[in-house]
Amino acid sequence: MSDNGTKKCSIVVFSGDMDKVMGAFIIATTAAAMDMETSMFFTFWGLQAVKKKGIRTGKGLFGKMLGFMFADIDGIGPSKMNFGGMGRWMFKKMMKDQNVTSLPALRQMAIELGITLLPCKMSMDVMEIAPDDLIDEMEDPVGAATYVLEAQEADITLFV
Repeated sequence: MSDNGTKKCSIVVFSGDMDKVMGAFIIATTAAAMDMETSMFFTFWGLQAVKKKGIRTGKGLFGKMLGFMFADIDGIGPSKMNFGGMGRWMFKKMMKDQNVTSLPALRQMAIELGITLLPCKMSMDVMEIAPDDLIDEMEDPVGAATYVLEAQEADITLFV
């Protein structure tokens, strides 16, 4: 619980899989809508959920290779049955047919609800992702200690 008595929710977004990122944003936006102070810590492949559209990351050979595979929120696929991208298309269509909010819309909702979006500095360094490669609403890159302090005060902590 925060110093002012507000309940807190803190989520680590480690996976870059469509279904896991969606689950993280659904829980985060629900917590924020319930007046919980909510933060999301994006690390490794989870950073895909907050990458700007059309940006290629990486400077060196390995960074550029990762950047070639590093999608934005529209390009990430499901954890199962991706079928070379067909699964992503299929799930997006099924979600639209059922009036399920899209991932970009969930991310925008998180921004509008004031969820704190924290990028992992170490992951960004390793994967050669610059702060300018991420959406403008991100906080400055932070280390794991910042997340641990967030989680220490949280009533709910999740690792997705």
